[in-house]
Amino acid sequence: MKNSEIIELSQEELTARLKEEKAALNKLKFAHAVSAVENPNVIKTARRNIARIATEVSKRKNEAKSQETASEA
Repeated sequence: MKNSEIIELSQEELTARLKEEKAALNKLKFAHAVSAVENPNVIKTARRNIARIATEVSKRKNEAKSQETASEA
């Protein structure tokens, strides 16, 4: 998933997507522990997607806080 695709998602879609990606990563980790995954780079890609989504979520929360603070002042 590219950053441009992540930016277009709404906050609710981002949180749902984050949960889905984390669940998929856990499944990949368990599958890899039992037997070797065909392409281990998939795990790295999943981790990076989770990080991208989490970064966007925190960025939006920080922007909302800064706007709240600016409107109060």
